Amino acid sequence: MSKKIVIAFEGIEGSGKTFHIDNVSKYLKRKKIPYIKLREPGGNKNSEKIRKLILDKKSIFNKKTDLLLYLAARSENMDNLKKNFRKKIILLDRFNDSTIAYQHFGMGVNLDIIKKINNHILKSFKVDFTFLNIVNINNMQKRLKQRKKLNRYDTFKEKFYKKVQNGFLRISKNKKRYKIINSNLPIELNKKIIIDKIEKLLK
Repeated sequence: MSKKIVIAFEGIEGSGKTFHIDNVSKYLKRKKIPYIKLREPGGNKNSEKIRKLILDKKSIFNKKTDLLLYLAARSENMDNLKKNFRKKIILLDRFNDSTIAYQHFGMGVNLDIIKKINNHILKSFKVDFTFLNIVNINNMQKRLKQRKKLNRYDTFKEKFYKKVQNGFLRISKNKKRYKIINSNLPIELNKKIIIDKIEKLLK
């Protein structure tokens, strides 16, 4: 019987987190282990509407509005997440760490404000383990150039992404529930590292 845990995949653009969460999804499906997968922003009909608004390259929001839109999208997902909490494995493509890394470390929004609103939304829901994917800026840029379509968050300056990635590393420092995945290494190696860890987490 597998543990019903919440696993998040975090990292800046081009870090491989979405690829790896999809690979873990395929693994769980093969093993016939019940799970749900959700991306942020997005995840349901209303959250996907908010996602389009946030990521549209024509959108121009101040940093507080950006934060509130992300948290609004999360709020729309909470009924579904709470309904499946401890009943199915939950895979999250971004979650609270992204909010702190991008909105606080990247954009300078007050951390207490982020935590207070987020705690109000989440209540007892929490992430059990996080795979933090890191990537150097050169590889990030190469991967973004391969994308058919870029969104607003794919087009910030290098300095911003460095601040965000350093923010992720500060969040994860000396915490056991994080596994750092060096996305500059071969993808097959990282696939094995992640699946091996997933197997241990679910026992």
